Amino acid sequence: MSKTSVRAAASALPWSHHAVALVVVVVAFGGAAAVGTDVAYYAAALVAFSAWMAWFVATVVDRLRRADA
Repeated sequence: MSKTSVRAAASALPWSHHAVALVVVVVAFGGAAAVGTDVAYYAAALVAFSAWMAWFVATVVDRLRRADA
């Protein structure tokens, strides 16, 4: 994947989608740091992974919609 297509993928979604994904990850790890247990950090990692996957799928769907247009 070239740098141009990476930038296009990152900018395909509105900025609010990027912000929401980032906030979800920060809140998850902030909560884990507040609790401070291994289980909390594991749960935060699962939340972060899920947020990344949701962001990734939304980006791919948006790109496919743009390709069909």
